[in-house]
Amino acid sequence: MTPVQIVFGVLLILLAVVIIVLIMKQEGNEQGLGAISGGSSESFFGRNKGKTNEARLNLVTKICVSAFCVLALVAVIVMLFV
Repeated sequence: MTPVQIVFGVLLILLAVVIIVLIMKQEGNEQGLGAISGGSSESFFGRNKGKTNEARLNLVTKICVSAFCVLALVAVIVMLFV
């Protein structure tokens, strides 16, 4: 294995562990199918959803998953040329 492969492998493993931890910290959806059954976004929690810790956790999770996908694609492209 080349050093480049080792670096990409370690980064992917670390990012995967971070994603697992972030997902495990998130709370489940207690409302179930709230949007279908008439859940309103006009409640206090609906209007301030973007300001809660849960919303920030969701954003960080989405960023980490996007970074993981990009890193995996870059790793594959680099491995083809090394």
